[in-house]
Amino acid sequence: MIKKILFWLVTLLVLFIVIVPLLWIYLTAFKSQTDIFSTNLRSMVIFKPTLQNFRALFGDYPFWPNLLNTAIVSVLGTVVTMAVSLLAAYSFARWNTGGGDLLFMTVSTRMFPMAVAAIPHFIFFKILGLLDTHFGLMLLYVFFNMSFATFLLYGFFNEVPKEVEQAAMIDGYGRMEIFRKIVFPLIKPGLAVTSVFCLIWMWNEFFFAFLFTRSQARTVNVLISSFWGGLQVQYGLMAGGAAITIMPTLLAAWFMQRYIIRGLTFGAVKG
Repeated sequence: MIKKILFWLVTLLVLFIVIVPLLWIYLTAFKSQTDIFSTNLRSMVIFKPTLQNFRALFGDYPFWPNLLNTAIVSVLGTVVTMAVSLLAAYSFARWNTGGGDLLFMTVSTRMFPMAVAAIPHFIFFKILGLLDTHFGLMLLYVFFNMSFATFLLYGFFNEVPKEVEQAAMIDGYGRMEIFRKIVFPLIKPGLAVTSVFCLIWMWNEFFFAFLFTRSQARTVNVLISSFWGGLQVQYGLMAGGAAITIMPTLLAAWFMQRYIIRGLTFGAVKG
């Protein structure tokens, strides 16, 4: 009985920690400046909704172009990352390419802080003319997500028994046919989970977007951060921008729940 009570207490605490910030964002997005800074506890929940923040956000700031920049860099970066990591992880899992050293070197790129790589990348990108470009920012995102995606997919590929592929070879299947018709369908859930993780990371990334973009490729996260000024904090605009920006990540998280599946090798025979 005590364990059950503790379980529900912890569950309610976690739900409170997760839901309250989201609730505050969406409530603040529809508040006027007066209601936002009001100290009356009643006005925190009961207030007259207004679209003032959204009108200012869409009319006075390049919100939609910046949101489009975020979508372009995140989606294309995820596609490129998965295309490279999928083949790399399959190579590591089936042929132990590099004898384990290459896999360690690939994963190790994720171990050092991003700030360490910022200065050399900035100088290199400046020489190549890649600053404030979609392509340059996408390259950075691919570089820092490829190791994570490769390592995650490597584990999923290892769960697929080699005997399944060997049986397909006996039936006359080529290596590409085996990968396309047998292995790929089995790791689809893992591929979906990895893709969503990478997409969420790229969508929410701020550090590189702030350093490597100015106007042309500026992401929506950088725009929202500009509402926090030295003399004034525009909570309404920040909340309005955040309310729209987090929707894709919330949908992606919901989509990911459907694909966290145990036992990717149902129907396969393990020796």
